Amino acid sequence: MTTSYVDFAGYRGCIALENAHTRVVLGQHCGGRVLEYAYRGESALMRDPRDDGQVYTPGQGPVGMLFPTGGRFDIGPEQIIPDHPELWLGPWQAEIVGEWTARMTSAPCSAVGVRLVREFTLDARSSHLTCTQTMENVSDRITRWCYWCRTFGRGHGICVVPLTPELSRYPNQYVMYGLGSAIGYAPEDPAIRRQGDFLVVYDTPAQPKLGLDTYAGWFAYLMPNDLLFVKRYPADPERVYHEVAGLTLSLWYYQDVTCELEPIGPRETLAPGASCAFTEEWWLLPYPFPKPREALDVADVARAARDAMGG
Repeated sequence: MTTSYVDFAGYRGCIALENAHTRVVLGQHCGGRVLEYAYRGESALMRDPRDDGQVYTPGQGPVGMLFPTGGRFDIGPEQIIPDHPELWLGPWQAEIVGEWTARMTSAPCSAVGVRLVREFTLDARSSHLTCTQTMENVSDRITRWCYWCRTFGRGHGICVVPLTPELSRYPNQYVMYGLGSAIGYAPEDPAIRRQGDFLVVYDTPAQPKLGLDTYAGWFAYLMPNDLLFVKRYPADPERVYHEVAGLTLSLWYYQDVTCELEPIGPRETLAPGASCAFTEEWWLLPYPFPKPREALDVADVARAARDAMGG
């Protein structure tokens, strides 16, 4: 079976994309997200079972700090965008549009003037999942928003990020968000180290949120369940990145529960009726988690990731 409707995590009529070893389950009931991305039965996504079957009720307030969990997507920039629950939490329409391909479409959101369409395609033979979010300006005014992924990976993993130091504006190649509105532009943390041309987050840092301005366009996240989660995405140094610190990538280590893996797109200026798209590519592959963590062979992780991406 390649593509089907299934009941999953307390939701009816989800869409499953499956091949011999990889399973993707899409849920349209609360924000249009990925509920499962699994290789040989091992999931890469953190999904809180307390969220199962939960939906957003306007006026009810937040269900919980991490709700909804799983493979989430959004738009930003986070500090200035108005609330947009129709996109973030509301019900979407879902349809199977081809073999191993499904599409989810949001309702229009008047607060930000856009509608979102997400299309997912699983490769027939590998774990390669293509995730494309299209943003359509459905208002009568110009909109200026950016893509922002908010995927919850399994917690307490190690993140390996290739750097482009010749293009970075940060002394240590990353910034660390602190308490309140503070952003440390030259942080030092024992859990984070520069290893040649890579930044490696070996463990949960002192403050949860990190920002990077790398233009390498990929990174890898190794989880304690011996899965390597690889993401590839476009990053263009000639574009304007709309976040406060000009981020192309953010990582959010919430305790040891999850790491949010967040590629960020450039500012997209859309006239009424115009649209734009941003595509992430995901891979999962088996890879042993090191003991101790500091024994990680960074060069080998990079090789494995590049091999998965096809060089």
